[in-house]
Amino acid sequence: MKKIPSLLLGLTAIAASAQQAQQDSITQLDEIILLEDVVPKRAVGITASSTLGPSTFEKFNPIDIASAINQVSGVYILSGALNTNRITIRGVGARTLFGTDKLRLYFNGIPVTNGTGSSTIEAFDFENLGSMEVIKGPKGTSFGANMGGAILLDTRPAFENETRLTNSFTVGSYSMVKDNLTLQHSDEKLDLSFSYNHFKTDGYRQNNNFERDGFLLASEVNLGTKSSLGILVNYINYSAQIPSSINQSDFDEDPTRAAGNWLAAQGFEANKYSLIGLSYTQEFTENFKNTTSIFYTYLDHYEPRPFNILDEFTNGFGLRSQFQGGNLSTGEYSFGVELYKDEYHWGTFQNLFGDNNGNGSLQGARLSRNREFRDQLNLFGTFTLPLSNDLYAQAGLNLNSTHFDFRDLFNTGDTNTSAERDFDAILLPSLGLKYQLKNGWLYTNVSRGFSNPSLEETLTPDGVINPDIAQETGMNYEVGGKLTFLKPKLYFNFALYRMNINDLLVAQRTGEDQFIGRNAGETRHQGLELDAKYVISLCNQLQLSPYLSYTLSDHSFVDFVDEDNDYSGNPLTGVPKHRISSGFDLQHSNGLQLNLTHQFVDEIPLRDNNSLNSESFNVLHAKLAYQTSLSNHVSLGLNAGINNLFDTNYAQSVLINASSFGGAPPRYFYPGNGRNVYGGVRLGYLF
Repeated sequence: MKKIPSLLLGLTAIAASAQQAQQDSITQLDEIILLEDVVPKRAVGITASSTLGPSTFEKFNPIDIASAINQVSGVYILSGALNTNRITIRGVGARTLFGTDKLRLYFNGIPVTNGTGSSTIEAFDFENLGSMEVIKGPKGTSFGANMGGAILLDTRPAFENETRLTNSFTVGSYSMVKDNLTLQHSDEKLDLSFSYNHFKTDGYRQNNNFERDGFLLASEVNLGTKSSLGILVNYINYSAQIPSSINQSDFDEDPTRAAGNWLAAQGFEANKYSLIGLSYTQEFTENFKNTTSIFYTYLDHYEPRPFNILDEFTNGFGLRSQFQGGNLSTGEYSFGVELYKDEYHWGTFQNLFGDNNGNGSLQGARLSRNREFRDQLNLFGTFTLPLSNDLYAQAGLNLNSTHFDFRDLFNTGDTNTSAERDFDAILLPSLGLKYQLKNGWLYTNVSRGFSNPSLEETLTPDGVINPDIAQETGMNYEVGGKLTFLKPKLYFNFALYRMNINDLLVAQRTGEDQFIGRNAGETRHQGLELDAKYVISLCNQLQLSPYLSYTLSDHSFVDFVDEDNDYSGNPLTGVPKHRISSGFDLQHSNGLQLNLTHQFVDEIPLRDNNSLNSESFNVLHAKLAYQTSLSNHVSLGLNAGINNLFDTNYAQSVLINASSFGGAPPRYFYPGNGRNVYGGVRLGYLF
């Protein structure tokens, strides 16, 4: 670890000795204030949202998307590994055992959440993102009205009327190597961005290797003064070993250990993910336009687990069309349709790793073969009306219809479990007010949301469609605002909310790969979110920006009876009550920048009976970066960073209500990485 200070001092010396170069568009530092509307806002009308931009992403290791997302108050991503992420918004989705659900994920305006509501943030390269907008709760009528809300990802736009080639190369601990090569071009007729990325690491833990290759093509062609065509192609191919969760003893003694059965099976997952989308925008008049997207997704997934081998693929396709207009009785309106259909094929096989002479997984006889057709339709509309010069009102309505058709292709006769399930169409209204102040604005919103059951929740352990399962529904009540003070140097955002969720979906684990879903009662989600940033000019060349995000999550079971156990009144499992993200950015006009970031996560209830909690923790990261121009055409960027500065042993993700199998203690914990370092070089060429 003695090399760390030397590396940081070396970068500082380079910056101090460099002559201040003339700043052009290659190296200009774009100031992006956390949670301010400094990137194009996609949330319709007065709908409140939180936005992150490139300057926030670049505070962290280019593989650490979790730390960036956790800068947003009310949003928490539990990351068990690079390929095992669970995003929760205001506690919604915290009870999901694996993956992200109960929210909608969009990439360049295209929905990428599958037919049962699952989203995979790891399907996208962090370095290709230009912005991330988060709509918390169901108030985003135009984006599905899910209880958790929506996350809108967008790629980095090309600089206007420029052609540039950029290569970012990063190395770090655990034999980490990452390279991202990007070509961007912009002129009056065409915006084009193409990126290729390669990433490999041995990982912090046993059985933790990860390797990924992928490319991204994002293009927009102007067909005339009033129409354009967008093309989007995203392809990711990765293989990731799975160390899985570990028990308390292993977590305390040696967090680098993998779970014994996963290590013996050398468990892993291999994924090939493709997204192809076409978008057409037509401006009919100055105040009326339409954007229509058609898209296709494909996921090929192979995962040897200790208990079986899962082999699956999904074909998905859909359409999203949105009309926007103004001056309808002096207001603005938006309406449209979103249709998503996918065909999910999956089967399981015996895993004979115990008979494979220590060589890991070995595929045996087939255990199941299934197919599921899933359809989801969203009709949506909003109308925003100014009631005065300072007061605005917005009404929204979403109609959702969901259908599942399950086919058992393995069993025959009486043992065949094929079935269909239609959910009743559900209306989801939203009403909001916004009051414009001299130094900001205040808002209030009342909205209804829903969540579909996941695949595990729709089926019984015997693979039969559960006819009694219902969608979660709930009401969201929210007030908040965004304010600036001191002309402006202090940025302050806040939100108070309360969500009452009925028909709580619970996935009970009855075996290592067996779950049963049911509606277990009611939860109350209430909380406070605060975000503040202060910009201080220490001198003409030096700027300091401390910031703080605080989340209070007072979430609990209102009515939850599980067989003979009454958990009513207990804290909601999987949610920390207090969470803080803080830090400061120190920036010099010569291109030198220091970022120090801190995260505090309170203890997390691990069992519904409130008998066990994870330990709270603090983690600090530091990064030093320097940018300069070597000539009118060539730019150089250097960076070095340290994650987990004080080598804290902490759980970056947890598994709630973990069960014990074969007499082994339950495995609750996914350890975060120990202290680790990274450094990178970015070279840019402006044609």
